[in-house]
Amino acid sequence: MASHRKPRTPILATPGGRRTAAGLTTAALASVTLLSQTANAAPNAPQPSIGEVKQKVDDLYRQAEVATQKYNGAKEKADGQQRTVNRLLDEAARLADKMNESRRRLGAFASAQYQAGGISPTAQLMLAKDPQQFVDRNHLMEQLTGRQKQAITDYEDQAATAARQRAEATHSLEALQQSQETLKQTKRNVQSKLAEAQQLLSRLTAQEKARLAELERQKEAEAQRKAAEEARKEAQQRQQQPSGGTGTGSGGGTSDSGSYSTKAGKALAFARSQIGKPYVWGATGPSSYDCSGLTQAAWRAAGVDLPRTTWDQVKVGTRVSSSDLQPGDLVFFFNDISHVGMYIGGGEMIHAPHPGASVRVESIYGMPIYGSVRPA
Repeated sequence: MASHRKPRTPILATPGGRRTAAGLTTAALASVTLLSQTANAAPNAPQPSIGEVKQKVDDLYRQAEVATQKYNGAKEKADGQQRTVNRLLDEAARLADKMNESRRRLGAFASAQYQAGGISPTAQLMLAKDPQQFVDRNHLMEQLTGRQKQAITDYEDQAATAARQRAEATHSLEALQQSQETLKQTKRNVQSKLAEAQQLLSRLTAQEKARLAELERQKEAEAQRKAAEEARKEAQQRQQQPSGGTGTGSGGGTSDSGSYSTKAGKALAFARSQIGKPYVWGATGPSSYDCSGLTQAAWRAAGVDLPRTTWDQVKVGTRVSSSDLQPGDLVFFFNDISHVGMYIGGGEMIHAPHPGASVRVESIYGMPIYGSVRPA
């Protein structure tokens, strides 16, 4: 995040001023040195272990993901409100055109009435070349009067509609502004969490970073071991299935009509094609994704519209147990449902992990599983 610098204190031109400035500079340097020593010395404060640093960084990433999902929800809401405002503005423009046309018609009627209505019927009859011309002209005036009344009614209706639209547009604009402010606050929260995690990592020495990487490898190895066990179970279950079975999941069951397997295949093909693209919070593709942005885009490629956030995606489709997972199912993690990945079989998933990482295949056992959903 950008830091804000205070205006530099001007140095006075007089010798006394220079001495004063020099004294202030010396005092400032002494204060900075003292603060630095106070912050870094703390001889009695225990230094966090690499494991504790890892836990703190993981917690910050989780907090950032929670904030990201809030951001995604707020952005979706703001986008919807923006579309409403745009619609109202378009309708207002069309209504303005109609009202201008009504004004033009009323003006034409008023002009015609002024030109002909000021002459008495007797005078019109005397000036007419023949009685039939008088009858025709009088009939026309009656028609104009009826049209004029209709034009006035139309204009009044349009004015009332315009007033309602102005009130609706005002309300929508206020709601949009509130959502945009929420977006800004949530964005700052995400950036703050990510910056704090980056600061923790940047303070590590080369040896500490190597130790942290080793802890990550150990965690991933344990998760892969569990995934391998799941893969063996799935293979055994497939062998036990009767010939001609159509089951694709670890539970050995069949999809409802085979349509799920077809759609899941399309979603998985899309997700695989995104491997290697970077995680970017709030992103929905095509060059980067966050976790729920990836699953949403993948299933959209299969013709299924998913909501934007993990909190809404978990409510879509059918809940399934971990033992009955099929390729394409969505697996959600943590009690706060802040992360999601797409199951590919064998205890593995494709997901967008966290900032600094790319879309990749990993075990589903690296994080605590909240639950799973079959979207279609």
